Amino acid sequence: MRRRRGRPLNGWLVIDKPSGMTSTQVVGRAKRLFDAQKVGHGGTLDPLATGLLPLAFGTGTKTVPYIMDGTKVYRFTLKMGEARDSDDADGEVNGYSDVRPTDDQLRAALPALTGDIMQVPPVFSALKVAGERSYDMAREGRPPELPPRPARVDRFELIERVDEDTAIFEVESGKGVYMRALARDVALACGTVGHITALRRLRVGPFTEADAITLDKITPNEENAHASPELLRPVATALADIPALALTADEAASLLHGQSLSLVDLMGRIPQTEEGETIRAMEGGRVLGLCRLEDGWLRPVRIL
Repeated sequence: MRRRRGRPLNGWLVIDKPSGMTSTQVVGRAKRLFDAQKVGHGGTLDPLATGLLPLAFGTGTKTVPYIMDGTKVYRFTLKMGEARDSDDADGEVNGYSDVRPTDDQLRAALPALTGDIMQVPPVFSALKVAGERSYDMAREGRPPELPPRPARVDRFELIERVDEDTAIFEVESGKGVYMRALARDVALACGTVGHITALRRLRVGPFTEADAITLDKITPNEENAHASPELLRPVATALADIPALALTADEAASLLHGQSLSLVDLMGRIPQTEEGETIRAMEGGRVLGLCRLEDGWLRPVRIL
């Protein structure tokens, strides 16, 4: 078996992504800086976008789905009167409108785009159509018809009206919500067209801007010419929003061997959760894995 190159580092690093880089490029840069074996990210950001891009190292990649499922907060700038094929400033102009809605008209359009909605994704997206990426088809002049998809928007607010053409919005949402589509749709709902000129992610699950570091602040360690592992946050940081259950050493050993534990033996320690919800199993300060309460048992789902 070929030995994997790099250091076996585990944990999370929250990058404040600069505009102009893809999420994949950020992952590659961090992997080189840390000389890490395995790095992934917790939710793609468009090249134009800035803000929080959580990176998972080693066993941290096992917790990526829980970051992806977490609440996200975005702030974007909408330019009205000009449509772009990508729904952001990186695209080609494909429509104009002289209509400029008032602040009240913009606010009146937001309730219909809040809650459980059906959203047509931007044609420049990574969704697959008959095995092809939608953005590849669009670049080749074959933009596909993408069907509406369920999306959850918990909060959609007009933050500032900069001028007649420009408005700033803040959105709190679940996974899989396209901010470019929200910007496009709020403009259309007001009888005009528009696109995003700036987009910033302010929060991902338990991570906020206070947790973020810019790539230029990741400096090599003098001893080994690579970034220090001390910059990484523990794997458990990504699971801070998941209720915790303390186990004894014997219970932990059983769980690590894939055995389910009777809830009768855990009475008094079980956090308030509903049947089927995810639980974070702990032994002291160590996260053992993620489990579910099912049919009177604590069943392991993913051992970390």
